[in-house]
Amino acid sequence: MKIKVVCLLFSMSCGVVFAAQDNATAIPSQTQVIDRFAQLALECVHKEYPNIIKHMMTSNEDVKNPKRLYPAFYGCFDWHSSVHGHWLLTRIASQYPDSAHYQEIMASLSQSFTEENMQGELAYFNREDTGTSFERPYGLAWFLQLTTELREWDNPQAKLWLKRLTPLENKIVANVSDWLPKLSFPIRVGEHSQTAFAFGLMLDWSNKTNNLAFHQLLINTTTRLYASDVNCPLAYEPSGQDFLSPCIAEADLMRRVLPKSEYAKWLAEFLPSIPKNGDGSWLTVATVVDKSDGKLAHLDGLNLSRAWMLEGIASALPDDDKRLEAIQSAARKHHQAGINSVIHDMHYMGSHWLGSFATYLTTQRGLHQE
Repeated sequence: MKIKVVCLLFSMSCGVVFAAQDNATAIPSQTQVIDRFAQLALECVHKEYPNIIKHMMTSNEDVKNPKRLYPAFYGCFDWHSSVHGHWLLTRIASQYPDSAHYQEIMASLSQSFTEENMQGELAYFNREDTGTSFERPYGLAWFLQLTTELREWDNPQAKLWLKRLTPLENKIVANVSDWLPKLSFPIRVGEHSQTAFAFGLMLDWSNKTNNLAFHQLLINTTTRLYASDVNCPLAYEPSGQDFLSPCIAEADLMRRVLPKSEYAKWLAEFLPSIPKNGDGSWLTVATVVDKSDGKLAHLDGLNLSRAWMLEGIASALPDDDKRLEAIQSAARKHHQAGINSVIHDMHYMGSHWLGSFATYLTTQRGLHQE
């Protein structure tokens, strides 16, 4: 079966065309497209190997396999990918209860979110040798996105799972709250340690939970680290293994912080190169030449994250802003390239995580915040 992507003219979203052997074509429903993403997560959330673990060992007693270290989040190659793989399944089950994978998703989440497993996860975070920097900030931000999803899901099972995840949520918020005042400078990279992307997810969590203290701490830290930035060097992007854009992620973060009346002016000073003539080529779509190389494959994720961040930026601008057409055009191009990477020529180096990014984009998670 051959697969290609088409962008619908009436939407910024892209659909999938499945071409059967007889060359007949049909455009599937949004649910069918989402089911493809669910399949990717279902194939890895309980797949222990291959695996890269981040684990400090001080003796032979610390030598353990991933499942013993992280009893809930041991799959999908690494802890953070497992966390957002579980977020993906939660998002799809809550938004698409008619999905063909719904029952399988519920069984998979039930297998992961047992009381025993979550106590084991918390115990790992409480290890003296783990410290507060474990999976900071990327994995921690995705965990808060996972509990955000569970909070919004009006389902008794989701409420039970949230109760089991809450002790670890509290630990993560405490760790991040301890770290933020000590963070002297932003982390402006295109990979996991980037602070702008993580702060955005964390702010969305604080809004949903009405955690005013954590929210204000994030606002203060974001303002301290980013508000005075100008002339972001977009021409230097992307680096060869980015899956997040330092400049675009910061702009997407600041639209969560600044009043709408101030954001347009801030953006003009921060990204003055955004054209006003509708030209979408101001931001070049990235291409992966070796999908089996996990680092090089990051660029497929860059296209997806840029697409949703550009949509976020556009959502915060006035309807008559002359930059909108160019921003939306670039978003469409990145959207199409990103979705194509998820449904075509997949390798496990990408399939264990790209479905989460594709789901975040296509379900407009970043735009659906209260």
